[in-house]
Amino acid sequence: MAITPADDFLIHQTPYTFDRVATSDRNFYDRYFFNGYSPDGAVYFGVAMGQYPNLGITDAAFSIVVDGRQRVVRASKRLGPDRMASAVGPISVEVVRPLHELRVRVEPNAYGIEADLRFIARSLPVEEPHFFRMAGNVPVMDYTRMTQHGGWSGTIRVDGREFALEAARWWGSRDHSWGIRTVGVRDPRGAPPQQPPQFFWNWAPLNFPDLCTLYTVSEHGDGTRWHQSGVILTPYPDATMTEAAVDYRLKFKSGTRWLESAVITLAPEHGEPLEITFEPLYAFLMKGLGYGDPKWGHGMWVGEDAVDGTEYVLSDEQPLQNLHVQQVSRVRAGSREGLGVFEIIVFGPHAPTGFKEMLDPAP
Repeated sequence: MAITPADDFLIHQTPYTFDRVATSDRNFYDRYFFNGYSPDGAVYFGVAMGQYPNLGITDAAFSIVVDGRQRVVRASKRLGPDRMASAVGPISVEVVRPLHELRVRVEPNAYGIEADLRFIARSLPVEEPHFFRMAGNVPVMDYTRMTQHGGWSGTIRVDGREFALEAARWWGSRDHSWGIRTVGVRDPRGAPPQQPPQFFWNWAPLNFPDLCTLYTVSEHGDGTRWHQSGVILTPYPDATMTEAAVDYRLKFKSGTRWLESAVITLAPEHGEPLEITFEPLYAFLMKGLGYGDPKWGHGMWVGEDAVDGTEYVLSDEQPLQNLHVQQVSRVRAGSREGLGVFEIIVFGPHAPTGFKEMLDPAP
């Protein structure tokens, strides 16, 4: 343990210094995620930065879709004792005004992506219901997540091509989650699981001119829900938050487990239900931010001060080899039109949507 800058604040939650977390579980993590999109949805970017104190690693990635190509710059390094040092390689995140403004920067690098951006909150922050899931006797998820909608200002450059972002027109969302969730190399824990793996995950933060919404559903293979939440928010300056019950109707593209279309319903206790339809435009591959990447996955050791980049041609990517995606979508709720993403993973059987095997595609 060592005294760090964070220890100067009156915010301790344990008897230890801030470089040590309360649990020794190797899978403890603390991560930022951001996304953003142009007014027509044609340009989309995502950002991830995570710390893994019990693995001694921190990593980050910035990935952007332009003209059907998803570009990536990513970095990883030894964490060190100062957990307030939120910079990895060329990528940094600065909390300018907590819960209202954050700054994301990507300094010049060999992979042609640069950015200097500010996320300005449009909505109140939402604490989603706590995530807890067991695999047999072992907790594999035990974490908190806060989600917030916002607008982006600043610039992004890709190979010298510049995009000027205005917060009133370039919208997006962010989350900050922390706790226990599988990270790093595969963790062999005792007896093998008795049931085959299965995961059904929906998460959809959306922005409309006068509303922001959040929908999330996770279900077991028989359709019983182990996590769900729905929120309808009005933007600042008169920000409000209304919780809502949630439901969905999903249609999958033939031969895939990606959505062809979707309808979700947010039903507040008082007032009329809000029905939202999705028109998916394309899929952003979450492996570009480290989710499931075999080498650059979250908490994977790739070396001291490592920086790397890659590119995916989206039309060449196979859907059944990329189950975890955010489908950038136009959305409609009555006369309202907006933008957002439908993040989805459907792995293994799921009775309500008709999947029976590990990877059988939609008919």
